[in-house]
Amino acid sequence: MATATAAATGQVTAKRKPVFVKVEDLKPGTGGHTLIVKVVEATPVKTAQRPNRARSLMSRPAPPARIAECLVGDETGTIIFTARNEQGTIIFL
Repeated sequence: MATATAAATGQVTAKRKPVFVKVEDLKPGTGGHTLIVKVVEATPVKTAQRPNRARSLMSRPAPPARIAECLVGDETGTIIFTARNEQGTIIFL
């Protein structure tokens, strides 16, 4: 792990500054972009219940995933964004 190595050697890795892009600059199949957009519409998606599996008595069941399909955009265009878990919570605030 890079973090463990950096901590052991005493070096701190500098974080990169975010590079903001516009919706019109996005290409299919890419990720890791930083955008400033406005949420136009958000719709929660029902998720299927996971079947109960044999688990250790000490483990808690995993909470169901929260997913929302969101139409977001800026002055250059709009896209469909799939918000998962905490991202979806922020959308509906």
